[in-house]
Amino acid sequence: MKPANFRTLDLNLLRVFDQVMAERNLTRAARNLSMTQPAVSNALNRLRDALGDRLVARSGYGVEPTPKALALWPAVSEALRQLESSLAPGHFVASEATNAFTLAMADATAAEVVPGLVEILEQEAPGISIRMLPLTTRDPRPLLAEGTADLAIGFFPAVLADLTAQSQGGGMAPFEHERLYDGHYVCVMRKGHRLSKGALTLDRFCEARHMLVSFSGRPYGFIDEALASLGRQRRVVLTVNQFFTAGLVVENSDLLTVLPRHFIRSTGRSDQLVQRELPFEVPPVHVDTLWHRHQTQRPEHVWLRVAVTTAARKAFGIGER
Repeated sequence: MKPANFRTLDLNLLRVFDQVMAERNLTRAARNLSMTQPAVSNALNRLRDALGDRLVARSGYGVEPTPKALALWPAVSEALRQLESSLAPGHFVASEATNAFTLAMADATAAEVVPGLVEILEQEAPGISIRMLPLTTRDPRPLLAEGTADLAIGFFPAVLADLTAQSQGGGMAPFEHERLYDGHYVCVMRKGHRLSKGALTLDRFCEARHMLVSFSGRPYGFIDEALASLGRQRRVVLTVNQFFTAGLVVENSDLLTVLPRHFIRSTGRSDQLVQRELPFEVPPVHVDTLWHRHQTQRPEHVWLRVAVTTAARKAFGIGER
C-alpha cells in the first residue's frame, strides 16, 4: 500500500487517534472529543486506510494498539500538544479563577496536605473550590480516566510500576505522576502495651493480635506479604479503612497496627500511642500525585499540582515554594 500523503491527511483523525491511544477505550475517547462512538470508529477506519495499519484491535473492555500505533503515538501526541499550546495558549489567573477541583486521597494524607492547601486558596485563589473524595483503592486510574477526580494523592506502587513498564516498552503511559514525600512504616500500639518495652522480635510481633488499615477492606496487606516471604504470618482480627479510626482503636485496645511514621500525628492520638521499629524489612512508603496525561499542560491543573506540592512540602518542612 502507498504511504500516507500528509498533504491530504485530515489532521482531525490524529486527534481521534491520540485520544484512543490515551484512553485505550473508544467510548471514553468519544466522550473526551464530544463525538459519538460510531464517529470515532469511522475516523479510525479512515486513518487505518491512510496509514495501512489496523492501529488498534478490540481487547476486553477496550482496545490494544499495534506496534505501529505505539511507535507513532509519542510523535503525534507531542505535536498535538505543541500545536494546542501555540494556537490556544492557556489563560489562567488564580486570583480570578472559579474552578472546582476534585481530589482523591486518604484521611491521613488529607490531614497533612489540606490545611496548607486551604491557606493557599485563601491567599491566592479565593474563588476556587476543592472537593475531597475518600481514596478506597490503590489504583485510582479509573477515577482519573472517568473524570471523577482531577488528582489522586497516595501510595500507588503497583500503578507506578505498570506506568514504568509501559514507558520502557516504548509506549506513552496515559497517566503521569510526581513524588510528594517519602515515609517509613512503624509498629504502633497504645501506651502501656506489654510490647512497648523490651525487644520487639519477629516472634512477638507475629504472636500479637493486629488491626489492618485497608482502603479496600481486603484483610491482607503488604505487611502480610512481607511476612509470607519469611514464612511467617500474623493474626489480623480487625480491618478498618481510616487512619483516624485506627488511632482510636489502638489507643483503647491491645491490638497492634502498622502505619507510616508521619501519619501517626494524623490520627489525632499520637500522645497516647507508642511506635516501635518493625522487626523485619519493608519498603518505604512513597506518596505521589497521579493524574491523567491530558491534564498535564492545562494551566489550571498545573496550578493545582503546584499548590498541592507546596502544601505537602510545607507540612513536612521539605522546602520553600
